[in-house]
Amino acid sequence: MFKNILIPTDGSKLAANGVKAGVKLARSTGARVTGVYVVPPWMPPIYGEAAIYYLDDTSMKSYESAMKKHADKALGAVQAAARAAGVRCETVTVKGSQPWEGILKAAKAKKCDAISMTTHGRGGVGGLILGSETTRVLAHSNIPVLVTR
Repeated sequence: MFKNILIPTDGSKLAANGVKAGVKLARSTGARVTGVYVVPPWMPPIYGEAAIYYLDDTSMKSYESAMKKHADKALGAVQAAARAAGVRCETVTVKGSQPWEGILKAAKAKKCDAISMTTHGRGGVGGLILGSETTRVLAHSNIPVLVTR
């Protein structure tokens, strides 16, 4: 059925639900999993005529170091869940300004044939204003997407 299931994670407790579901699906179908963590690009301070719109003393180097640490921790949870279930696992970190684009980029690059992810379940006005990475993945994916809450 499936050979390689992509499991996006941001390391949150909510994302852990998608990890569990993806690993469970992989185990039941004999698939492997690929965990992905999407790193947003570094944003340097932006100065305007009379104001500083964004101020942070984080350098690009320290930002990349912090993001690597976060990615390693988040992807480590995917690896641990896969190992406990006896499922083969690979992980990848991709850069992307939009998480949904990074997720789809990784799915294509790693030749995944399904995606397992979690949604916050925002509805109504919250969903309209904030949008949803899951909704965007669903709208743009050409492979099946398993969504858990």
